[in-house]
Parts: sequence; C-alpha cells; structure tokens
Amino acid sequence: MTLSQFLQKYPALTGPIAILLAEDAVALDHTIAHFRKIGFPNIVVIGAAPTEMPEGVFHVAEDVFTPDQALTKANRIIAARPDVWVYVGYNAEYLFYPFCETRSITDALTFMSEERRAHVFCYGLDLYAGDCGANPDGVDTLSPMMDAVGYYGADRIEDGETLVRQPEVYGGLRWRFEEHIPFDRRRIERIALFKTRKGLKLDTDFRLNDPEMNSISCPWHHNMTMAVMSFRVAKALRHNPGSAEVVDDFCWSGSEPFSWSSRQLLEMGFIEPGQWF
Repeated sequence: MTLSQFLQKYPALTGPIAILLAEDAVALDHTIAHFRKIGFPNIVVIGAAPTEMPEGVFHVAEDVFTPDQALTKANRIIAARPDVWVYVGYNAEYLFYPFCETRSITDALTFMSEERRAHVFCYGLDLYAGDCGANPDGVDTLSPMMDAVGYYGADRIEDGETLVRQPEVYGGLRWRFEEHIPFDRRRIERIALFKTRKGLKLDTDFRLNDPEMNSISCPWHHNMTMAVMSFRVAKALRHNPGSAEVVDDFCWSGSEPFSWSSRQLLEMGFIEPGQWF
C-alpha cells in the first residue's frame, strides 16, 4: 500500500497515531509491540515491513532511507490528519513517559491537553549493546546499555537572539563519538509527540515550524517531558563504513544497564511528570 492509498483508505483514522519510519527491519516488531503496549491504537509503519500485522498496524511500502524522504512522508500524514496527537520516530526507538507502565499514552495526552500544551518536549537517549561481538549491529533489546552521565545543555541562539525555553541538549553516543556524527545531528532534544493542525510541519531536525511548539515548558510552570530511547545511533555507528571499523565497543565508565522502566528515567532526571502525579 502506498501512502496515497493509505490516506484514501483510512480517512477517518483518529489518534493518537504512532508513525514509525522503518529504515530497516531491525527490532521493528519489538518497536511495534512497545507502542501497542503503551496504548497507541493506530501505528503506521512506513518503509520496511513488519513480520506480523496486528490490528491497528498499517504498513506503507515507501522508502525512508534519507531524512528528507522520511519527514516528507510523515508530514503528509500530519497534514491529512489535523487535530490528532501524533508520534514520529524510527524503528528501534521507544517512547517512555512518567508512569507508562500503568498509565496509557491517552492518559498522558489527556493531561497535556488539560495543561493547554499541544506538544511534548522529548530527549533522544541512546541505547546500545554492551557486547558488540555478540550484537554486531549494536542492538541488544534483551540487555541494553545507556549513558547515565555526560549530558549538557545550552541556550538555543538564532540570529544572535536567545530563544526562551528552547534549550539545546547534547550527550550520549552523539557526544562521545562526535567525530563520526555531522554537527547538525548531535543534538538529542526533539519534538517527537505533538497535536497536528493546519500548516504544522516537522523538520528533519525534529523541530516544528511553530517556535512555541519547540519549547520545553509553558511560561508558568514545568510540563511533563518524555524520552525516546533509541538504538538508531548505535546502529549507524556499527553500519557506516567510516565508523564501523573503529567503533567496536560502546561501553565506558558512565554506562549503565537500561531496565526498560520509566522509574529509572525519572530517578535519573531524564524525564519529569510536571504536575502529573
């Protein structure tokens, strides 16, 4: 099914919708299972095909090999489905939010709507295999590792002006292996979850074309933040010719096992509930 056919066949599809850009089939079924578990009723996979197609999962057989290809297709869905909460991410990336083990994504988004927020500020935190000999693609969903330290933030400055409530955040594999990462791909903050409306677009740097919808919180108090736990950088470092021959181990003194739990991320300070208790 092409994207045009999908949009014509399912005109009444409502949200929240998870758009998974499947560059390859690595951990694709595992990614879909995670998004179903946290309560996404509709999951649109663009690119590689899942092994199984559970109810509510739709496959669009179009290429997403480049960021431009991927985000162009995501933006077509965004434009065609106004007033719907949408998540945009890749395969082998997993959304975590406070209390996600016991509260659904719909619960979280209902709260965000009550807070008069139409987006959620997210951090893209790298996951990686602890043993690249056993996991040559850098992906290990059974015993993943992550960086517990080594993150820093800075004000976002554009045309000499500081943009309020729009920090730029760095860390993880993109920081430790920065010589293999293009400068414009080193930030780890992103707007992965937001409510669509007419004219809204997501850029290849995972920022929206509305400045306020790139902010970390509203002016009057802190809002909920979320994390996208991602094997994508590890995959790239182990696949790309320039880095594959020299990057044979991701672990360092700051590595810590990831327990697949929101509690761990809350305790480490990577996500926060805001006023949601």
